[in-house]
Amino acid sequence: MRVLALDLGERRIGVAVSDPSGTVARPVGVVERKSRAEDFAAIARLVAEYGAERVIVGRPLTLRGEVGPQARWVETYAQALADALDVPVELWDERYTTVAAQEILETVRPGKRRRRGEVDAVAAAVLLQGFLEARKQVKP
Repeated sequence: MRVLALDLGERRIGVAVSDPSGTVARPVGVVERKSRAEDFAAIARLVAEYGAERVIVGRPLTLRGEVGPQARWVETYAQALADALDVPVELWDERYTTVAAQEILETVRPGKRRRRGEVDAVAAAVLLQGFLEARKQVKP
């Protein structure tokens, strides 16, 4: 099953997609945020383009695992997105994904400037890889 992951931010949405077998995640870019309607239309195009059967949205819990204002905003956004798409939308804990993305990029290209949105897309891939690995562990 191919899965699309979103790392929501105030200005950009990082996007990643899995391979068709749902094993490996890779960053694909960002959606520059405009209005909710334009965001949802862009996401729907990505779902169609990649043949995604599910969308995972990063849920920014606090470090203690609690739901704060940002997580509540994401939950509301994800519910509206679920109403707009023809595929299931699921929330997934995204704690530490941005830090992990920054570390990955520093390892791959030490000291290099980051393109706008690059960290967001890699963070979405980190989020998605965590989701895919957790799903593998649950399957018999």
